[in-house]
Amino acid sequence: MKTAVSSVKEVSLSLIFADFKEITKARLSISVVFSAIAGYLLATPEVKLYPILLLAFGGYCMVGASNAYNQVIEKDLDALMNRTKNRPIPAGRMSVNQALTVAITLTIIGLVCLYILNQKTAMFGAISIFLYTSAYTPLKTMTPLSVFVGAIPGAIPFMLGWVAATNEFGIEPGTLFMIQFFWQFPHFWALAWMLDEDYKKGGFKMLPTGKKDKGTALQIIMYTIWMIVISVIPAFGITGDLKLSVYAAVIVFILGLMMLFFAFKLYEKRDNPSAKKLMLASVSYITLMPIIYVIDKFL
Repeated sequence: MKTAVSSVKEVSLSLIFADFKEITKARLSISVVFSAIAGYLLATPEVKLYPILLLAFGGYCMVGASNAYNQVIEKDLDALMNRTKNRPIPAGRMSVNQALTVAITLTIIGLVCLYILNQKTAMFGAISIFLYTSAYTPLKTMTPLSVFVGAIPGAIPFMLGWVAATNEFGIEPGTLFMIQFFWQFPHFWALAWMLDEDYKKGGFKMLPTGKKDKGTALQIIMYTIWMIVISVIPAFGITGDLKLSVYAAVIVFILGLMMLFFAFKLYEKRDNPSAKKLMLASVSYITLMPIIYVIDKFL
């Protein structure tokens, strides 16, 4: 009997944990924390564990809160789409009040953690949540321009790490912001291309032309080029304390060219397999690029 009760408790806890990961989009949140830590390491003169832990925990809370608010707002639309209908709220495993409690709690904890680092970090974290929930989320059903708005909070994490380490905003975090800002367009539009039919069920307008056409593919190419240009600018010594050696710049440039190659393939074929390859290439880029920057700094 005790074994059965224990087993039920384990199942319940595992389901609660699984729903928490789903409501906070754990994989996305962890990738955001990764970017923030990379930005911190690029700025800090001395690596200390305590601020890194605060940044990681606070950053996860802030991104998790944004995702939870998003799922509360879009609960009815999520129920219409295959990729989201099994999320905790539309599936009935979590009530709106429970999700809001999670979101508000994470917001408070996240802001406190970031505020302990410094006020500017907390401010940018708050701006990120506000833009994501109050601007990007409602605009998704109104206009493809929502992606431009959403790219702003999406680009904050990389620069947030620099601000957390220095308590300053200047050309260095601005450059990190622009790299991640331009990266989001080829990444997200490749994803939106693959999920276009599903997004239309929810009434979301995500592709820039509204169609899986040459116009969308051409914009993907243009934003990829801008991303490549910005990502190697630190090698020219014009971005303050943010520097990049020629060798590292060449590697980052090659990574960008790989993305550009798949962007041209999408322009040529205009099919879902090509979009998936571009999306995977973009994930590889945003994972490896910060690592190269950090390694280059410490070598």
